[in-house]
Amino acid sequence: MTALLTIILSFIGALVCGLMPSSTHRRIRWVALVVAVAGLVVSMVCCVNYSNLDGRNFRDLIEANWIPSLGIGFITGYDGISLPLLLVTGLVAVCGVLFTWNLETRANQFYAFYLALIGGVYGVFLSLDLFLLFVFYEIAVVPKYFLIAIWGGTRRQFAAMKLVLYSFGGSALVLLGMLALYFGSGLTPLTFDLRELMGANFSKDLQVVVFPLIFVGFAIMAGMWPFHTWAPTGHVAAPTAASMLLAGVVMKLGAYGCLRVAVGLLPAGAQDWAPWVAVVAVINIVYGALVALKQDDFKYVIGYSSVSHMGFVLLGIATLNLTGMTGAVLQMFSHGVIGALLFALVGTVIYSRTKTRMLDELHRLIDRMPGIAWVFIAAGLASMGLPGFSGFISELYVLIGTWKSESLSGWIVGGAGLGILLTFGYTLVKIHEAFFRERKTSDPGDAETSYPVMTLPEKIGVAILLGSALLIGLCPWLLTDKISPSLKLMLDRFPSFPTN
Repeated sequence: MTALLTIILSFIGALVCGLMPSSTHRRIRWVALVVAVAGLVVSMVCCVNYSNLDGRNFRDLIEANWIPSLGIGFITGYDGISLPLLLVTGLVAVCGVLFTWNLETRANQFYAFYLALIGGVYGVFLSLDLFLLFVFYEIAVVPKYFLIAIWGGTRRQFAAMKLVLYSFGGSALVLLGMLALYFGSGLTPLTFDLRELMGANFSKDLQVVVFPLIFVGFAIMAGMWPFHTWAPTGHVAAPTAASMLLAGVVMKLGAYGCLRVAVGLLPAGAQDWAPWVAVVAVINIVYGALVALKQDDFKYVIGYSSVSHMGFVLLGIATLNLTGMTGAVLQMFSHGVIGALLFALVGTVIYSRTKTRMLDELHRLIDRMPGIAWVFIAAGLASMGLPGFSGFISELYVLIGTWKSESLSGWIVGGAGLGILLTFGYTLVKIHEAFFRERKTSDPGDAETSYPVMTLPEKIGVAILLGSALLIGLCPWLLTDKISPSLKLMLDRFPSFPTN
């Protein structure tokens, strides 16, 4: 029952916040914070208690009939693949509240949508029924629209509609694939139970046809090229907490679906399509880095950086070996905390003080907000994969897995390596432009301007996210020891798959 509390608490919190008067914004944000912290605590308890030593995989199983005539059940549980994503959801949820601590405009509605989105995300990561997973996946779409359309900034209506259209477009592909699996499983009775479908004898022809439907449908939400454009647009328009959720957890919904459903249920299809997935992943990595290098809006830089980093997740999945796929799951966690931190620093900490995100209008911030500048530099170094942070370990796993993969050619590794070099390039260039570059036009008065230091909620949020990236960078076994056994169980079901 423990893990299910994350969903229950989030939806109850959303209801409570929505019913509170908007004038009581202080109480509302405390309710939101308590609910988010409770979800994080539950996730941490699940992580501490999880053990795969007895050969079983899923924990905290809850099974109940929902629509038994159609083989649909309310089945939830978690394994080593779900755990890092439950953790990152809890971490980002808490920090999203902290970085919007001063929100007063329609705070009751904002936090109601915010917590509803978090509840939907938890639901996806815990669902062990394919139909239930799809329902929670769709539930998460609606709050995203309102968070951006109501509280967003530049072109918020366009960005919200674009995100929803891409989401529903991908969902349509996933739904077609789900129905094909349902009717093509050969199981009696027909069922959407993921555990039963994992053992179904799908024909190779069906797998090869259905795999791209499900993979692409989910990968759209993961920011896969060429369907990635919703991500930077949505990130820029979204309020800070929504940007943190989009980068930190919503993009992971798509990647999780690719791994859990497409690869987990359709191994033969995955083997046939893996080289093409790897090609697209390398395009993601290199293209996202190149476009980030040319951006003048700080938030767009982080947005395209997310597209690039999600390419490593897709590449790790495409390796179809234990090392690469472990790196993919670890990268989901790593980018979740680091991406969320970067959006928080740009969208709230820096913008609220300078009133601009344009790099041409920023200059010598290292002198005027030194503490904030050094925090951003540390986060930037973590993002580009500095040893000691989680990004380095996760990308190393992916690169080694790619090198070991027999189905991927050597140039794939070279392309990913080029993407890493470009990431170093745009990170250092943009840090220089924002924090160390002299102003192009002389304005002595502005040069003397200093900005307030970070507030206590902002400091706590930074400590949580940056500390998490550092902890996993120094002690990756805290997650890899839980991730790898679950992935090995997935790969062991298919003897033709390499498992190292």
